[in-house]
Amino acid sequence: MPVFRPHCVLVTGGAGFIGSNYLHHMVRTYPDVRFITVDALTYAGNRANLAGVEERDNFRFIHADITSEDTMAQLFEAEPIDAVVHFAAESHVDRSIASARDFVHTNVEGTRVLLDAARRAWVAAPAGKRRFHHISTDEVFGALGPTGVFTEDSPYAPRSPYAASKAAADHLVRAWMTTHNLPAIITNTSNNYGPFQNPEKLIPLVISRALAKESVPVYGKGEQVRDWLFVKDHVEALERVLMYGQTGRTYLIGGDQEVRNIDLVEHLLDAVDVHLGRPHQSSRQFITFVTDRPGHDFRYALDSSRICDELGWTPRHSLEEGLKKTVSWYLDNTDWIAQAHRKLTPPQS
Repeated sequence: MPVFRPHCVLVTGGAGFIGSNYLHHMVRTYPDVRFITVDALTYAGNRANLAGVEERDNFRFIHADITSEDTMAQLFEAEPIDAVVHFAAESHVDRSIASARDFVHTNVEGTRVLLDAARRAWVAAPAGKRRFHHISTDEVFGALGPTGVFTEDSPYAPRSPYAASKAAADHLVRAWMTTHNLPAIITNTSNNYGPFQNPEKLIPLVISRALAKESVPVYGKGEQVRDWLFVKDHVEALERVLMYGQTGRTYLIGGDQEVRNIDLVEHLLDAVDVHLGRPHQSSRQFITFVTDRPGHDFRYALDSSRICDELGWTPRHSLEEGLKKTVSWYLDNTDWIAQAHRKLTPPQS
């Protein structure tokens, strides 16, 4: 299996949820590789997520916006970047429904800016010595019924402004592969959970609301089904894709851990009760069913056999143990929760 070993990796959105978990793993695992992260530090980016990484000699943080062509061009001129791992994105579906403007700007135009900056910088690079790894989502494929899974060949059918913006970004990456011969790989992942996730997302929202004894909103009857992946398992998959993935390929990364939203919420609330010593199932009283959001996809599920067969990756955490670790992390880091809540801003319509 050919090995790609970068010397200088640009990680976009590194102060966000998955990006910061990725950097915690990669910066420590590869001390001989230089990691540079660019983050605009919007409400979803938190520099505190990088505590313990920023002190490393092989790490550099840059506060900047990926949509700035001059900034990205200058960065590629100043640093010997030979790999890009592109996480930066607006990602909260509810916000995209309220206003799609930021999603189109960051997810589509930001990706275009990065692709052009990499293309120009790498035009004379030897074959196999550069790599653009674009991180995407299962939501680009639309919704599934009660059975079936998405594969790398599934047609795109996004159903929310967020999903449409990510689908557009995926299409741009593939166009640059074909038109400009840019060496790129795309990965689409299922729902992630774990440390450093913004508290407006479902799992940290449930935990923080239960901690504060506040209502826990559940859309509709909570019957939507999601496949959940512990973020540290995702990070290990991304590591293998960067090092061993085949240029031009798409890899789906799922947890093979499907559960209804209501069952997940009840499990989380019960875990909070155990951690805090509350009476059994007492926090379930906080569940409040609310009107379902427009276009709410019923079910997602991914076939991860390609990355398992070709790159030897499988998730190491069951949903039960991953959720247990996640609940413990949030309840042991209540200062982080409070800080993250202070950064939240209402969506702009």
